[in-house]
Amino acid sequence: MSIRLASNCSNCENLSSNGVCKVHGVKVNDSYTCDTFQMKAALKDNRNCDSCLKYETADCANPQKAAPGMLCSHWAPQNANA
Repeated sequence: MSIRLASNCSNCENLSSNGVCKVHGVKVNDSYTCDTFQMKAALKDNRNCDSCLKYETADCANPQKAAPGMLCSHWAPQNANA
C-alpha cells in the first residue's frame, strides 16, 4: 500500500493559520475536503545522511565520510521503493 498526502484541508493552501477556510469562511479540520482544494506548495531540502536509506549500511557510497548533515550525490531517500 502506498502512502500519500491526503487532499484534505490540512494540506490545502486555502487553510488559514487559525483553521478557517479562506474560500468558504468556515472552521475546518483534516476530515474535510472540497472541490476548491489546492495543494500547498512546499519545498523540502533535507537531503543528507540523516534522511538517507543507505546511511550506516553496506550500501553507503561514502562510508568513511558519511555523517549527519552531509550532502551526497548518491543520496537515497528513506521512502525509496524497491
